[in-house]
Amino acid sequence: MQIRPRKLILSIAAALACASLAQAEGLRLTSNVIWSKPDPWFGGFSGMEISADGNTAYLITDRSSLVRARLIRKAGQITAIQTLSRKPLTYHSGQPLRNNAADSEALAIAADGSAYVSFEHDHRVGRLNLETGAATRLPDHPDFAGFPRNSGLEALAVRPDGTLVAIPESSASQRGGFPIYSFDGRQWRITRHIPPRGPFRPVGADFDAEGLLYLAERTVTPLGFRSRIRRFDLAAPDLGETTLLTTLPGRFDNLESLSVWRDPAGNTRITMIADDNFLRIQRTQIVEFILTK
Repeated sequence: MQIRPRKLILSIAAALACASLAQAEGLRLTSNVIWSKPDPWFGGFSGMEISADGNTAYLITDRSSLVRARLIRKAGQITAIQTLSRKPLTYHSGQPLRNNAADSEALAIAADGSAYVSFEHDHRVGRLNLETGAATRLPDHPDFAGFPRNSGLEALAVRPDGTLVAIPESSASQRGGFPIYSFDGRQWRITRHIPPRGPFRPVGADFDAEGLLYLAERTVTPLGFRSRIRRFDLAAPDLGETTLLTTLPGRFDNLESLSVWRDPAGNTRITMIADDNFLRIQRTQIVEFILTK
């Protein structure tokens, strides 16, 4: 979701003057870098996946750019980011996406290289060709058409068995929470619901190798953004909910995506990126954590 500029200016100004601490129940912060470029396309990063070796990031912006970048590391810590390529997302035909069709929000890449992208306003999910940027629309679930225009499928992830799941940012339904839509190759069906906790809303998701779901959530306060990460076991009757991180206002910028991967030492790492909404007062921030429990 693109946050409205007028809603943000005072909140972010106050947050920059008051950098609050994060309450990390199960994570240790290892990287915190700001990425900037003067190019007009740069900014608004809303989806990200990290390669298995942790050195390459695949990203999308909410203005339909597909970006590949190198994460430069020293002793495992991210020290710089180098843009390797950038191309526009298109329809399957190669025609450019325009207007309400162009608000790309989430990215998911499966172990076999299959990639998917979700969009807001015209709420949909597409199979993405990472080489060309072409997105082929998957069948819709009937619910998709009823999502608010600027609050749709913010989270995409692929389970270890290859099942694609999507979670909307829109307010929790009366059926028990935020629905998890699972795609079986032909159609979507609701398989579980994520229980809402407080004002946070889903903005990103990924699975680890064991099939546990990591959910990034966000809320906006007068003092800036707050972020939360929860972990779920979708095979457990009670979902095995664990809160790994909750930040106070202003600790990070608008973190809107996360990627879960395992480093050579066997540590589970969670990498996140902030959507700056193409506003100078915000930053494209990349943070990375190591799971400690």
